[in-house]
Formats: sequence, structure tokens, C-alpha cells
Amino acid sequence: MLTIEHHDGVTSLTLNRPDKGNALGPAMVEALLARIEQVSADEATHTLVLRGAGAHFCTGLDLTDLPRLSDADLLLRVVRIEALLAALWHAPMRTVAFAHGRTWGAGADLFVACERRIARPGASFRFPGAQFGLVLGSRRLAERIGTNAARRLVIEGGELDAAQGQQAGLVSAIAVDGADSPLPPPRVSRETARAVRNITRDDHRDVDLAALVRSASTPGLQARITAYRERLLLPRAAAG
Repeated sequence: MLTIEHHDGVTSLTLNRPDKGNALGPAMVEALLARIEQVSADEATHTLVLRGAGAHFCTGLDLTDLPRLSDADLLLRVVRIEALLAALWHAPMRTVAFAHGRTWGAGADLFVACERRIARPGASFRFPGAQFGLVLGSRRLAERIGTNAARRLVIEGGELDAAQGQQAGLVSAIAVDGADSPLPPPRVSRETARAVRNITRDDHRDVDLAALVRSASTPGLQARITAYRERLLLPRAAAG
């Protein structure tokens, strides 16, 4: 489910559940968290790269077992995703995400949490969590694209393609030729880079977690997600 490569100070993690759109199930989240924590402690690693196998980077939260989940089950899952996003956001090394295909929901939040965000042509970005009552990743998105733009995208919905994402500030660059950008070592020591990262970003981990828990603990989360998924299926049923 997670392919790991390390070469010349660059550790690459590839989400490898292409049959599920690389959706974030509990095992995937815990594997990512464990590896990010390990890489963060490895002084030989200057860059962490996230990729997705198959047609999509990450289609969001894995909900294949939704009918069997309670509100409490879902609360734990999204709390662990928030822990994953916070670990990426506060990582001491450079973090890079290469997005392609659907980069939606928690997958889009993974992309946002990385410092350098590269999109392939054809990538698309959605942040639907608020549509079923979750406040997840919104502050980090606001830091990337601005408060008003983030609020509008989260509350009003919608989708950005790679070019729109770059114009908004969500995407750092578009990989037009399909090749990965070179990732040379930084020109400063890892300790200096860590200090620069710490001084240039505020620590809102407790606030982010509290906002998520308040939203997720409102009774009826499972029913709200189910209703959201059913709304998504209506246009397909009408077209069929």
C-alpha cells in the first residue's frame, strides 16, 4: 500500500492502492505517519516526496466500509488524518507532492500540507469535507491561497484544474513535460532549514485539531457522509 524509495537524501513515498484511487484508509494513514516520523528523525534525508500510483494521486478518505462505521469510528479516522497533515506541515525537511488525476478531499489536504506542490496537466482539486460538516485542512489551505479564496472554495465547493490551482497559489508549478523536477540538497544545513521553517510558520496544531473534533463530533456524521455520497451519485444515475 506504500512504496518506499530512498536515494541521495530524497525519500519517496508512493501511495500504492490504485484500485481504490489511493484513498486514505486507516492502514495507509498509519503507514504514512510512521514513515514521516521516521524520515523526520533521519538527518540524512533532506527531502520527502509524495506520489500516487495509478490514475490518481489520492481521491480522499476511504469510505468503502462506510455502512459499517459509527460516528465514533469516523471521528477517530479523521483525527488520525489531521495528525498526518500536521506531521507533514511541521516536517523539518523539504516536502514535495506530485499530484495527478483526482486530488480530492483528504488527498488535496495532503497536497496542501507540502511545501512544494507540483501538478501534472489533468490534475484536479476538490475540498468537499465541509459539505458533510467537517472542518479539516481549511486553515492550511487559507495560508496557501488566501483566506477569502479558501473560504469560498471550501464553502461554495467547486473544482480547480492544474492551471487554476497554480494561478490561485495552490500549485507551485506544473510539470508540463511529465518529468519530475530535480531535487538537489538545500544550500543550508538541515538544522538551519529546520530553524527557518519553525520561525516562519505558526504552530496551530491544537487549534486545527479542536476545530476538526468539534465539527466531527456533531451527531450524525455517518449519515451526513452517506447523504453526500448519494448526492454525488444522482447525476450519474440520471445520465445512465
